[in-house]
Amino acid sequence: MEVGGLTDLVIRKIPFEFDATVPFLWQPANPSFAAFCNTFTFIAVPFERYIIGALRKAKDRLAERPAIAEEAEAFLRQEAQHASAHRKHMLALIERYPALEQCYDEANRAYDELIAAHPVEYHAAYVANLEATFTPLFKVILDNREALFGGGDSRVGSLMMWHFVEEIEHRSSGLLLYQHLVGNPWYRVRHVRQTFNHVGSVTAKITAAFDEHVPLEDRGGVSVQEALASIRMSEFKFRGPGGRRRRERAGSPTTLFQPVPTRQLATMVWRLLLSQAPHHDPANQPLPEWATAWMQEYERGTDMTKFTGVQAN
Repeated sequence: MEVGGLTDLVIRKIPFEFDATVPFLWQPANPSFAAFCNTFTFIAVPFERYIIGALRKAKDRLAERPAIAEEAEAFLRQEAQHASAHRKHMLALIERYPALEQCYDEANRAYDELIAAHPVEYHAAYVANLEATFTPLFKVILDNREALFGGGDSRVGSLMMWHFVEEIEHRSSGLLLYQHLVGNPWYRVRHVRQTFNHVGSVTAKITAAFDEHVPLEDRGGVSVQEALASIRMSEFKFRGPGGRRRRERAGSPTTLFQPVPTRQLATMVWRLLLSQAPHHDPANQPLPEWATAWMQEYERGTDMTKFTGVQAN
C-alpha cells in the first residue's frame, strides 16, 4: 500500500510558559477533560522522547531515501517542540505536587525498557498504531473546542489546541516511516494489542498517581482513573433517555465527552477501530476544518499561547 503523499510540515516554535499558578483543575467546567489533558501532558513528554530515541536507531535506514529522511526530520522536530512545551506544563504541576515526579520517572523507564526489548520494526509499528488514533480523537475535540475548552485556563487550553492541530498536520508521518522501515501492513496489525496494552499500562500508573497525590478538591471531585475510563464505552451509558439520572445516581460529575453529540462520539469510536486496519491511510481521514483556521491565525502572528480560554490574572 502506498500511503498518501509526504506531508509538508511546519516547525512552529511557540513560547509557552507555565508556573506553579497553573491549576490541576484548569477547566473547572469539565474536571474529566482537565484530567484527560493533564494525563496527556505526562504521557506526551516520555512518548515524544521515545519516538526520537526509536527513530534514531533507524537513522541510516531512513537516510536511504532523501524524501523519507526529510519527513523523519520534520516529524521529529515537531515532536521535540511538543515535548519541550509539555515538559514546562508537567514541571509546573510537579512544583505544586512534587510526588508526581515519580510517575514521570516511571513512564520514562517504561519507554526505555520498550526500546531495549524490541527491534526498530516494532517501534515503527508502535508509533504508527498510536499516531493513527490521533486524527479521529482530536477531530472530535477540535470540532467541539468551544464546549470543551471554553472558560478554561488559556495556557493549558492553548497548549493542547496547538499540539492537537499539529498531530492532525503530521497524521501520515508515522505510517510513512513505518512503510519505509517495514512495509508489511500485517506486521503492524499483529502488534496493535501490545501497543495499546503498553500505553494503557503507562496511563494507569499516571492516573493512579494523580488520584493518590493530588487532593480530591483540586481534581474537581473526580477520580482521574474513572474519568479516563469514560473514553471507552462507559461514556455511552450516560446518554439517551434517563442518562442524566443515571449519572446523578452514579455520583458522576460531567463526563469527559459529555458536550460531544452522541453521533459524533460514535463516529469517533468507529474511526478509532478503523485506524488499526491493515490498509488504513491517515491521509484520507475526515479532518477538523478549524485546524486550518488555527494555522492561518498562527501565520498572521496571533499570540497562540493565549489563543483560547481565560487568561490567568
